[in-house]
Amino acid sequence: MFVLTAVLDALAMAGNMAWQILWPLVLGFALSAVIQAVVRRERITALMAGSGPRSVAVSSGLGAASSSCSYAAVALARSLFRKGASFTSAMVFEIASTNLVLELGIILALALGWQFTLAEFIAGPIMIVLVALLFRLWLHRRVVDAAREQADKGVAGSMEGHAGMDMSVQSDGPFLRRLLSRDGLTATSRYFVMDWAAVLRDIVIGLLIAGALAAWVPASFWQTVFLAKDPVLAFVLGPLIGPLIAVVSFVCSVGNVPLAAVLWNGGISFGGVMSFIFADLLILPILAIYRRYYGLRATLVIAGTFYLSMVLAGYVIELVFAPLGLVPQDRHAAVLESSISWNYTTWLNIVFLAVAAVLVIRFFRSGSGPMLREMGGSPDAGHQHDHHTAEA
Repeated sequence: MFVLTAVLDALAMAGNMAWQILWPLVLGFALSAVIQAVVRRERITALMAGSGPRSVAVSSGLGAASSSCSYAAVALARSLFRKGASFTSAMVFEIASTNLVLELGIILALALGWQFTLAEFIAGPIMIVLVALLFRLWLHRRVVDAAREQADKGVAGSMEGHAGMDMSVQSDGPFLRRLLSRDGLTATSRYFVMDWAAVLRDIVIGLLIAGALAAWVPASFWQTVFLAKDPVLAFVLGPLIGPLIAVVSFVCSVGNVPLAAVLWNGGISFGGVMSFIFADLLILPILAIYRRYYGLRATLVIAGTFYLSMVLAGYVIELVFAPLGLVPQDRHAAVLESSISWNYTTWLNIVFLAVAAVLVIRFFRSGSGPMLREMGGSPDAGHQHDHHTAEA
């Protein structure tokens, strides 16, 4: 009976968190779908050939306008690398694609507070700059050549078909005209539905893990692990241990935000939360994909560079935010403390579920359903959809 009660408590906590973040998830993915529908990937891929400031900036912008699915981001980065993007630009793209996207910022604001959203969009570029600089120091030409040779073998990873699909509107004209056209609505529905399909597993896993930890693990345990009673030691430890927790959690993309809320309530430092969120690109399954994509040496360089950069970004953001009074003092994350009731969250969930329903109906009515079966295909599975003009 005790076991059943514990399981029900964890499921109730996970369900409550899901209810609290539902409308911002729909809003975030809808906005992301709009951007992807009107941004043509091939027009700016050529600008990613270098590793200088301009290429890094372009790669960051393209990534921020892309999907938040970590697996799709990693697969698309490999595709861009094979097409001529520099290794640095490809890695910058995938960092931005999972850490500078709209849906992540919205979820962070609701779950943890606007300070975390602000920190994400400041610390993210800091991490990107650090990665670019460290690659200049550590990334030897022979490692890049070996990585390109391995990448050109086209070894399958995950979400290859999804990453290979360019479903954006190909017609010319003003932004709103393209977006509100029949093709624009279909393209938006495709990105919305397929991005949801790509990250739904991680969101569910993240909610279940966060629900279990919130229900079963006492706050005193986390406070001991994170040395929460000593602010100096907590500051030092947080960014170091945050990515390591992420590595073994197997949760990536926006799915790790509920778990970040549990860690924050437990006493991890502000910088530790940020480094934990950044580490969605270092979970064990993705490290295995890096090895298949680029070989062992490049994987070690990626892992070491990413880890050091996210740790340093965590330290920097806390050192900047603390003197400005921007580090929250409240350790009660809203997503863990709120309960389901008839309030503004319920009304917003109803509204955005209706928006989601419209996009899902458009997706299937346009005959796009078979594309879902191609999401996990071969690296070139999605190319048949490149430059495809949507039809009613």
